[in-house]
Amino acid sequence: MRKRTNALLVALCVVSFAAFAALCVLRGAPMADLLVYRAEGAAVAHGGDLYGFTVTRWRLPATYPPFAAILFVPAAWLPVPVLKAAFLVGNTLLLAVLVALSARLAARPAPPHPGPAPRTPLSPPLLCAATALCLWLEPVFQTLLFGQINLAVTCLVLWDLTRPPAARYRGVALGIAAGVKLTPAVFVPYLFLTGRRREAATATAALTGTVLLGGLLLPAASADFWTRRLYQTGRVGKAWIVDNQSLRGLLARALGDPAPGPSWALPAVAVGAAGLYLAVRAREDRHGILLTAFTALLVSPISWSHHWVWCVPLLAVLLAEGRPATAALTATAFTARTFWLLPHEGDRDLHFSWWQQPLAAPYPLLALALLASAAVLGRPPRQPVPSARMSSASTIR
Repeated sequence: MRKRTNALLVALCVVSFAAFAALCVLRGAPMADLLVYRAEGAAVAHGGDLYGFTVTRWRLPATYPPFAAILFVPAAWLPVPVLKAAFLVGNTLLLAVLVALSARLAARPAPPHPGPAPRTPLSPPLLCAATALCLWLEPVFQTLLFGQINLAVTCLVLWDLTRPPAARYRGVALGIAAGVKLTPAVFVPYLFLTGRRREAATATAALTGTVLLGGLLLPAASADFWTRRLYQTGRVGKAWIVDNQSLRGLLARALGDPAPGPSWALPAVAVGAAGLYLAVRAREDRHGILLTAFTALLVSPISWSHHWVWCVPLLAVLLAEGRPATAALTATAFTARTFWLLPHEGDRDLHFSWWQQPLAAPYPLLALALLASAAVLGRPPRQPVPSARMSSASTIR
């Protein structure tokens, strides 16, 4: 029976990956974001203006900090077809890593035993099948087609946050992830407020190191980014289009206003404060981590749909807690692609009718529901997670 089950799981993997590969061939796998990364690496390697170019027919600019551009230099050395193939394979492997890390997050114990999660490794066939299914979640699917780095950033964050409290240099990977893509920096106050101040300090130091390295190697680009480009969110894209699944995108479309201003800023501050409070108050660290991640996605000015790859650990936690119906509904929301089915050419995103608004913003509405459920459950305050020094002392005793 077990051999038959494993054979079915392997067959599911083969069919899923084959279908995805065929789709990539048919659509040509444009990987527009990957071409931006390649151009950033070339700008660093050849001394070009890092924030002065645009590439692809969509005229996409560089939007990441200079440290990220330094990491992209090897991408400029490879021919585009080879680079695309490498990113497809690499992102698929990273998805498998994210599935395994999500299982580790889901197995994290609650206080008063907040140590490392018990080892619950997925069997290779089950890991392969779960990866094959997660491949069709819209955020994951778009990440692979765009050639994005979301899976790498999320794996860095989740690996670091689920390491044992006594692990050396815990927080470094989080800081590096924040240096590449600033959003993970929201986990620093989460760590600080939950009593993990050494980890918060380590992450802050690592993030500061990425900024200093960028300033040392690319002083002009660093000055340009940190004093000007960082605040020009319009360079990233139009905040009101359906691609943007943040709170700002939701409100812009609901109000029919491409620049909601205070109508977005005030709710964003309130949601950010409430989300962080609920994350710190959560009894279980796995809930706190997810609440922090989804709060960051909500309050960010732009959270493209492919940024929401945190849906993978969310589904793992729901399944681990014995809530298959909720997990199925969540998976449906992240697979249905309702916002792509709406007419959104030109500025039609700003003229949706009332019944189209939920279909245009499934991810922020789901995240708001997650925060609301955490508030209603009213979990008691967690006990502080022991530091590495405390863990070592208890072991000696």
